[in-house]
Amino acid sequence: MSRQFRVASAVCIAASLATILFSTGGSGAKAQDIQIPVVEAPGSSAITVEPRQSVFRPAEQPLPQPERADPDTGEAYPTAASLANLVERTPLPASLSREMECLAGAIYFEARSETLVGQLAVGRVIVTRASSGRFPSSYCGVVYQPSQFSFVRANGMPAVNHDSHLWQQAVKIALIADSGAWKSPVEGAMFFHAAHVAPSWGKIRMARVDNHVFYR
Repeated sequence: MSRQFRVASAVCIAASLATILFSTGGSGAKAQDIQIPVVEAPGSSAITVEPRQSVFRPAEQPLPQPERADPDTGEAYPTAASLANLVERTPLPASLSREMECLAGAIYFEARSETLVGQLAVGRVIVTRASSGRFPSSYCGVVYQPSQFSFVRANGMPAVNHDSHLWQQAVKIALIADSGAWKSPVEGAMFFHAAHVAPSWGKIRMARVDNHVFYR
């Protein structure tokens, strides 16, 4: 009895399908609109097909950028969230070259009482001058150029206590300024003067940082 029912059901389905296909051939009906009745065998359950789920692929996250490295030594510059943090993380070298002594000395004598940002701004001016082609190409050449820095006396600087906190801070700022690991708010400036004077310079004023006004 069961076998006869299944055979009869199959025959009915085939006949229904043939009728539907024949009738839609000239009616313009779309094939996806045709619904085929499902005949369940006794004791069986209907088979349901879940709609195809779309696969969502989140946008790729940018790859972490490599740390910048010193082109001379290949050592990575320390990274930091702020200039103060960078100064704290910058190690003091065992010794300084004459060039770095000149840069640190200029920062110390010109801006040791200012904020870290003000000290960095002074240091970056010296770095920018040395690479500009318009000034001597060394830090010492820039610092000792005649009539440029008031703290220079007889082609020299006053004595410095190298164990003092202010000197060690100036050294760290000099290292940061030299490496370019942190830019100053007046990046590109090549001239500055004390805020309490007003020289008649025909230069483009950038901004005042602490006790100095910077120009390019």
